[in-house]
Amino acid sequence: MQWIIFMLLLFISSMEMLTQNRWKKQASASLLENCTGCVLCSEDNGCITCHHRLFLLIWRDGIRQYGMCVHTCPPGYFGVRGLEVNRCTKCRSPSCESCFSRDFCMKCKDKFYLYKGQCFRQCPPGTAAQSGTRECQETCERGPWSEWSACTHESRTCGCKWGVETRVREVPEAAREERTACPAEQETRRCRMKKHCPGGEHHAA
Repeated sequence: MQWIIFMLLLFISSMEMLTQNRWKKQASASLLENCTGCVLCSEDNGCITCHHRLFLLIWRDGIRQYGMCVHTCPPGYFGVRGLEVNRCTKCRSPSCESCFSRDFCMKCKDKFYLYKGQCFRQCPPGTAAQSGTRECQETCERGPWSEWSACTHESRTCGCKWGVETRVREVPEAAREERTACPAEQETRRCRMKKHCPGGEHHAA
């Protein structure tokens, strides 16, 4: 009877060891797969440091943290190179698809528009949505039209039958620095000049 019990315990122990060995092999294979490009790798947390030129990408699953070495950072992250390790850092805005720095977005996700490094569902006042680029472009807010200029022809105000006169709408002084891409708007129209200059001479405008 004791011999049977001994053999039964030995069999159970052997089965447990076999199961543990299988689990260790699977864990080692999984660890090896997750540690591609790693210099240091943890069984619980994946990559800790990466080979030069690779970026360390860290993400969370509940309370656990995992690391992976990648050639390029995925959408929503940007690469930061350091002396000891290169890291993928997450863009602060969840609506940003790619960013230059943590707070400066370069491309927004669908249904968002980019304006000055930020993502908006609707473009801010004074801007218009560009569907092709998914960006907000500033609209020029100009002042009122000026009075029409004197009627001239080749810089002369007399001596010819027809000339042109011009009026402009300037961008307000306060907005010029922010809206350097907005030029003044100009209109011209044909006008009738004095056919003869006083005294029969041409006078410059």
